[in-house]
Amino acid sequence: MSHLAALNPQQREAAKFLDGPLLVLAGAGSGKTRVITRKIAYLVTDCGIEARHIAAITFTNKAAREMRERVAELLPGKAAHGLTVSTFHSLGLHILRAEARRIGYKPRFSILDAADAQGILSDILKNTDKAALRLAAAMISGWKNALLAPQAALDAAEDEAQRQTAQAYRAYQDTLRAYQAMDFDDLIRLPVELFRQHPEALAAWQGRLRYLLVDEYQDTNGAQYELMKLLAGPAGRFTAVGDDDQAIYAWRGADVENLRRLQQDWPHLKIIPLTQNYRSSQRILKAANSVIRNNPRLSDKNLWSELGLGDPVEIVRCRDDRHEAETVAMRISAHKFEHRTRHADYAVLYRGNHQARLIEEALREAKIPYQVTGGQSFFDRAEIKDLTAYLRLIANQDDDPAFIRAVTTPRRGVGPGALEKLGEHAGKRHVSLFEAAFEEGFQSHLLPRQLEPLIEFCDFINRLASRAEREPAGGLLEELLAAIHYEEFLYDTEDDRAARSKWENVREFVDWLAKKGEEDGKSLNELTQTISLINLLEGRTEAEPDAVRLSTLHAAKGLEFPHVYLVGAEEEILPHRECLEGERLEEERRLMYVGITRARRGLTITHCSRRKRGGENVSCEPSRFLEELDPDVVRRAGAAEPDQGAAKVEGNRRLSALKAMLEKPGRA
Repeated sequence: MSHLAALNPQQREAAKFLDGPLLVLAGAGSGKTRVITRKIAYLVTDCGIEARHIAAITFTNKAAREMRERVAELLPGKAAHGLTVSTFHSLGLHILRAEARRIGYKPRFSILDAADAQGILSDILKNTDKAALRLAAAMISGWKNALLAPQAALDAAEDEAQRQTAQAYRAYQDTLRAYQAMDFDDLIRLPVELFRQHPEALAAWQGRLRYLLVDEYQDTNGAQYELMKLLAGPAGRFTAVGDDDQAIYAWRGADVENLRRLQQDWPHLKIIPLTQNYRSSQRILKAANSVIRNNPRLSDKNLWSELGLGDPVEIVRCRDDRHEAETVAMRISAHKFEHRTRHADYAVLYRGNHQARLIEEALREAKIPYQVTGGQSFFDRAEIKDLTAYLRLIANQDDDPAFIRAVTTPRRGVGPGALEKLGEHAGKRHVSLFEAAFEEGFQSHLLPRQLEPLIEFCDFINRLASRAEREPAGGLLEELLAAIHYEEFLYDTEDDRAARSKWENVREFVDWLAKKGEEDGKSLNELTQTISLINLLEGRTEAEPDAVRLSTLHAAKGLEFPHVYLVGAEEEILPHRECLEGERLEEERRLMYVGITRARRGLTITHCSRRKRGGENVSCEPSRFLEELDPDVVRRAGAAEPDQGAAKVEGNRRLSALKAMLEKPGRA
């Protein structure tokens, strides 16, 4: 019982229940990660299930890492050896790597990122319009997540545009297979296909993974649900932990209906709600409960806590969006001086990224450090993509997008004419660009000065590929950088400051890969295969900076802060103007609920009388969600049309008084 002693009665029941499929409806801040990690420890120490037969599935690499660390504390030594803690995509990759040959792939297949996928679609659709390509990619992703094959998508097409995209889907899949490549959606879709077509493979994996724990279950899409269903088997050897009140990713393919499907597919499903909240004060929870009860729900979870009444929820009416930003900056400054807090204790949350610009300006003006969540991913930087292209090509010479990027960055004397002829020949022969370069039929059409640099490049890749499985990754990476003169290339093509910054990123990337290869005993090829699934910045261990966090509501899910400012609570912003009715309005309400429940002690919600849209000031209505808040927990401030600058003057006066008070001699 030692592992379960720290749990409350509901949590303990969830951790001990093993008589069939279990759904834990875990309200915000109710300790769901604690339940999952303690249940893993309980399964290993009390139930005799070896860790290698247990899989915990999360939605982000960060969540997986945190869970792994917590389990290691509960199961020291070798007890946790072999435990699978991974994202759905990492698990899919693991399965596909082991079973690749059954579905006609070699184990060293490539994983394409969104830019690669759109590049292929651009060629197929003969279209370079980014918005059109994003739309086509999203439609194909939706079909894959719904497990629709190209022919089924074509049959289901409702208009000419969908029909054309479905035809592009077929050509796209043919191209991927020719490249021996997969996109992110394939990492879930193909394991499902594999298990449906090869029962013996499914039986082997069910034997290997005998108990599943799925976190953030409300965020699963159709393909993820099917993968879990297949692995869990008819007996339903799983614990799904989720919260229908926090289902905010429908736009990404997540289907809250999967919570209801559990009851249909496993009629004996046990449901345990967790309602004790360990994060927020009672007033904040009352506000959250009063908003979310306006939605249809699987179970009425009335969150409660023992953390005291807390401050009232403040609703502040601002004159316009600039005044809103200044108000937030002034209030953070004043509150920080008054309560001796850190900048990192504050978060500003908004519905859309466009709202951040004025907030950033106001914080800079007030000399308040801030950090924006969801900025450019490390792997989206051009210099990292350049290097990754080389790594992908070394791992898989049939990876055409990687070949094109590597051979042209830095340019190695291979001109566009030679590449065009290479592409034509490869297309006619249905072989990769790399393979085509060595064919007599192609070589005879090029002049020696065109052919030599191309063959030299291919030989260089072949030499590295022959060593990539057996030599340490770090040494090979250093050799690669020196051979392609990448540092010189950066300084030749960028100004000094940009080149220095990019080279530092490359150094950080290479050092990290070398260290990871050494620690995990992974070859360069193994590191390359998992690279697309790892967010480097999440892997860092350095302390978070002391800065105010700026984030969209979507990106803030899973985070918590002592003091939260939720800005732009207006009709057509929150709820968004395209989501004013039906299921989409319900999702917006859940987004409001997620925002409220990020706050531990203080919550301030702002809205404007007017806001600049398209260059002109338009009147704004307060969000309908503000009317749904329990009036007993709310305190309202601000006026519809305060005197110009009055709030700023008052704020500065209050700040000056506080500074004077803090500077008095003898104050600790």
